[in-house]
Amino acid sequence: MASNVNPTVRRRRLGQELRRLRELKGMTAEEVAERLLVSQSKISRLENGRRSISQRDVRDLCGVYEVEDHRIVDSLMQMAKDSRQQGWWHSFGDIPYSVYIGLETDAASLRVYDPQVVPGLLQTRTYAESLISGALPEATPTDIDKRVQVRVRRQERISAADNPLRLWAVLDEATLRREVGNKQVMIEQLEHLIEMSQLPHVTVQLIPFTMGAHPGVSGQYAILEFPDAADSSVVYIEGVTSDLYLEKAQDVQQYSVMYEHLRAQALNADQSRDFISKVAKEYAR
Repeated sequence: MASNVNPTVRRRRLGQELRRLRELKGMTAEEVAERLLVSQSKISRLENGRRSISQRDVRDLCGVYEVEDHRIVDSLMQMAKDSRQQGWWHSFGDIPYSVYIGLETDAASLRVYDPQVVPGLLQTRTYAESLISGALPEATPTDIDKRVQVRVRRQERISAADNPLRLWAVLDEATLRREVGNKQVMIEQLEHLIEMSQLPHVTVQLIPFTMGAHPGVSGQYAILEFPDAADSSVVYIEGVTSDLYLEKAQDVQQYSVMYEHLRAQALNADQSRDFISKVAKEYAR
């Protein structure tokens, strides 16, 4: 197994396999926790990939599940070892949304809806600096710079020559009208948005105010899909102190249907570029 695997994705795959083994054994997470003298929440975190899994955890769980095939045990142990490696984002220290970054780094496509600001992958550096400093008034210049650097590094998925991230962004008109930084920052940001939208793997659509109520009024969310069929799609909802990750098929399906309605009601790609260009000219007056 390669040494440069994505630890976040490796934890998800390992957690899914451990859940499968538990269900084959016909045991509940509570029963497993009682056998191992640990909390039920630990078993749940191991299975959903939100917690690092040690080789000892894997060994103990395989014992409870009576896994006799040593090849399976060895494979799971190796996955546990790989899952404890550090991704590129760990070099920046403690990043609150590191789980999301790990998923985004390995995703094949990303569908995002944002009613407030331009999505991070499409932000200019000056827009990102102004946005982060405004959203986090108590953050130090060092913290702001670190977050900006991480955001710029994430954008490499869009500009990658090989296998770039397929990005589809639906934005509310408010993202264009909210003056982040100053007028010049907004002009540069909107021009950058137009430029990025012309890439073959990037689509940007806009929902104007005149559309009225629509399926996205409940707030921002993103849907990540992965190249490996073994990795289920994830709906990501960003929070202030914690984030929400939805992986159940029915949840992903519901958000996917809602996103299709958003795309259908939004201006098409060409109309959206024209609209963004019009707003940019208004800032230039």
